[in-house]
Amino acid sequence: MILIIGLGNPGVEYKDTRHNAGFLVVDELLTTKLPGVSVVRKSDVFMNDSGSFVKKLVDKYKVEPSDLYIIHDDLDIKLGEFKIQKGHGPKDHNGLNDIYQKLGSDDFWHVRIGIDNRPLDNKPMGIEYVLQNFSNEEREILDRTVKEATNTLGKNIKAQ
Repeated sequence: MILIIGLGNPGVEYKDTRHNAGFLVVDELLTTKLPGVSVVRKSDVFMNDSGSFVKKLVDKYKVEPSDLYIIHDDLDIKLGEFKIQKGHGPKDHNGLNDIYQKLGSDDFWHVRIGIDNRPLDNKPMGIEYVLQNFSNEEREILDRTVKEATNTLGKNIKAQ
């Protein structure tokens, strides 16, 4: 069984924020319907409390870490890029830290969606930046990245 969970913040006010990049990939996955994927969900809790939601689903479906994919925003990666890595997430991400704590492990797949498009000379703090909406130009880049990440994720799952 493959379990895919997209992280973000619930509520209309957060719908288009950078922190909800994981939700956007899940939206694409739900329309694409990847073969071999059993369960695809969006977290229904705020980002920093993601661990309880993930743990509940991992326990319910008895999923092994090798079959768990967590999709999340990543400030360590530039907008327009993504990485799919097992056991490797960003340097600092409160939602992932909560998951690591609740699962007692980071040995699952991280689908890291790059969101960093901050100017080098005047970078806003990460905590402020992730809660801002994407500009129209950024959203176009992100939409292409979401499609590419979805396709690559499908290939990754098929290769398992």
